[in-house]
Amino acid sequence: MPQRLSLSRAPSFRSQARLAVGLGLTAGLLGLCAIASLGWGAVDIAPRTMWDALWNFDPSSREHLIIRTVRLPRFLVGTAVGAALGVAGGIMQGLTRNPLASPGILGINAGASLAIVVATLGLGAVSTSTSVTFAFLGAGLSAMTVYIVASLGGRSVTPLKLTLAGATLAALLSAIVSGLLVLNQRTLDDIRFWLAGSLAGRDLQTVWQGLVGIAVGLAIALLLGKPITVLNLGDDIARSLGQATGRVKAIAVATVALLAGSSVAIAGPIGFVGLVVPNAVRLFVKSDYRWILAFSALFGAIALLLADLGARTLVPSGELPVGTVVALFGAPFFIYLVRWKVG
Repeated sequence: MPQRLSLSRAPSFRSQARLAVGLGLTAGLLGLCAIASLGWGAVDIAPRTMWDALWNFDPSSREHLIIRTVRLPRFLVGTAVGAALGVAGGIMQGLTRNPLASPGILGINAGASLAIVVATLGLGAVSTSTSVTFAFLGAGLSAMTVYIVASLGGRSVTPLKLTLAGATLAALLSAIVSGLLVLNQRTLDDIRFWLAGSLAGRDLQTVWQGLVGIAVGLAIALLLGKPITVLNLGDDIARSLGQATGRVKAIAVATVALLAGSSVAIAGPIGFVGLVVPNAVRLFVKSDYRWILAFSALFGAIALLLADLGARTLVPSGELPVGTVVALFGAPFFIYLVRWKVG
């Protein structure tokens, strides 16, 4: 019976072909977003000039310098962080079978942020690689704390209990961060824009340090697609199919901590991407997490790049933090989920 159930939920060959075509079209849309991200802004740059800046760099050209030193790092950060947050949210929703699960809602981003603030207060300015390490530890501790709190009382861990525990922990950790920054104005000045979530002000060296953790996390996450799909059938069925459920969950939680922690380290605590994107993907990919995670990576990158374009064009005299723009669109979707999916 378990074998028949698992096979019945697997997409047919025709469905697989449609999903493959859809994935290719989504990758093409990401390419268009890349052109827009590199070309649009305070100074619009033609595609031919962008190509020359990437492959025939001329340091005396103002447009080439803008591409290489400002927009290329920003595009790489937006693509990587968007993909990481989309996949992290997909993994969390698959593990918990909770449509409200995401790094922001369950307090993982807040834990990573607190760890980085503590590191900055204690060590002064820290490198991106050091920030990633502290953020990974903070994110992992937050994930474990949320699960322990949600499991108190001896009853099963429900989606509602996880959400309440995560929201409570996120509020507590955010309050601690605010208190620490009030006590140290210099640190507040250094990381104020980062705390709101931003893709600006990153150089290529900083970007590459942060992208290592995200690349490793994404590679592991894509290998977790099939095990998470089996877990969605229930722990008993997964074990009957020979899956080591405890090991899969541990690896998945560590992967989420790595993805979310690395993202927070290089772009700040950007919320809602990990919540909205996987839920949107499941509108056309119902249960196969091999496809859900792949689509979540692409749509997460697209969503953050579009939000960044809005952040630098909505205000003529300056720019908004990208986290603010994401929240403007993500908050209504969160209300929709609470009202129609959970409530």
